[in-house]
Amino acid sequence: MNKSIPAFYPDHSMGAAIKDYRLKNRHNRLHTFVAAALTVTLILTAISGILYWLKTASLPVAPAMTAETAIAIPAITEAPAETKKEAAAVVPEPPYEAIPSIPGVPRIILDPGHGGADSGCIRDGIAEKDINLEIANLLETKLTEEGYQVIVTRSEDVDMTVEERVEKANYYQGDAFVSIHQNAYEGTDAAGIEVWYQGDDSARDSKRLAQIISQRTVESTGANARNLWEESEFYVTNNTAMPSCLIETGFLSNRLEREKLLDPEYQNQLADGLAQGIKSFCEPKTMYLTFDDGPDGENTEKILDILKDNNVKATFFVIGEYVRKYPDITRRIVAEGHAIGIHCDVHDYGNLYQSAESYLEDFENARQTVLEVTGTTTNLFRFPGGSINAYNKPVHDDIVDTMTAKGYVYFDWNAGLEDALNREVLPENLIEMGVSSTLGRKKIVFLAHDTVDNTVLCLEELLNQFPEYRMDVLTTEVKPIQF
Repeated sequence: MNKSIPAFYPDHSMGAAIKDYRLKNRHNRLHTFVAAALTVTLILTAISGILYWLKTASLPVAPAMTAETAIAIPAITEAPAETKKEAAAVVPEPPYEAIPSIPGVPRIILDPGHGGADSGCIRDGIAEKDINLEIANLLETKLTEEGYQVIVTRSEDVDMTVEERVEKANYYQGDAFVSIHQNAYEGTDAAGIEVWYQGDDSARDSKRLAQIISQRTVESTGANARNLWEESEFYVTNNTAMPSCLIETGFLSNRLEREKLLDPEYQNQLADGLAQGIKSFCEPKTMYLTFDDGPDGENTEKILDILKDNNVKATFFVIGEYVRKYPDITRRIVAEGHAIGIHCDVHDYGNLYQSAESYLEDFENARQTVLEVTGTTTNLFRFPGGSINAYNKPVHDDIVDTMTAKGYVYFDWNAGLEDALNREVLPENLIEMGVSSTLGRKKIVFLAHDTVDNTVLCLEELLNQFPEYRMDVLTTEVKPIQF
């Protein structure tokens, strides 16, 4: 049909037909236009998708995220819940229950040896693993009542490797680790308590823990004190990161001791001794070990060797004329972390105690000598003969006032060997004197002399008598012991 036919014949049949056609055809053209537009859009979208696929398919795979690249990537919006669940599923859970530490409260790891299929030694049907657990349970209760935080490697009769015990102890970062065991021997006569520790690692303070555990359990039970072994080959004592020891509380191979170990009252005594030992270790008293009258050309270096081997620091009240005579020894005292105080410059009571001025002059000479030799200075001093003696009574108050005004601090002592009174006293008698003189005090300033030969001979054993004390150096911050 000719679309140019005019539509100005409204009354003509042809004109009405044309009008009707145009109305219908207008809708058909609109539909055709929309359909065409949609078709073009779909074609373009498809082409765009194909091009995008071709482009991205040729790109390299993105590298896995590392700690370094993660830092450089900016924060993104929160992932959908499903994604978060998937991510959480691959994050490893902590191997043990989270137990927060309590500030100021010691955390003790108790390790009842053996367990499960590993019974330990067995005699007459008595298994070591069971006695170990019974003692550990008693000990846990006692320590908890004392306010300690206690973690046990096993609380039931279960299998547990030594590696797992160490892993658990190190995870919880205890302040002390005590492994409880029973002993056995081919014969039947061996009896008593043995304690083991790793002796070549003094930094962990395991020796002091082992010493005091041994002492306190022997005192509590009356058992025979057997060896304190420092060459331990036990995995748990050698690989824990904290002070550690292993105690053999008795011999199941000894019939009488086996009967004791089965007795709940004796088990309680063992637990008491262990608790007292752990408490003394974690809450030590303080001892300030001091030496007067040196440095000595022979003895002082021997003393320094013993102190170094035992990881002990001391304070040396030196005499100026001997510092000038033995400067290298004096420098070693300072280099190894010991403290120096002034005893005097020349050990002459007559000249020293003439007046406050004569005392101050002698002191300053010695102090200057120490400064020149070691490069360090000191405000500590000790009166020759003690702060109150037969030579200084008339001038004592003046000296104290003068020295105190200048900021100098003097120290007397409240325990000691009395080695300077009789240089022929045997080493074992010196030890008896030293131990008895402490009287269990919480704070000790201990007097010895590095010019006495027998003091050197007894020193190592003397140090072993005081595991409940932490050895430290004197400073002006320490409240002094004064007569």
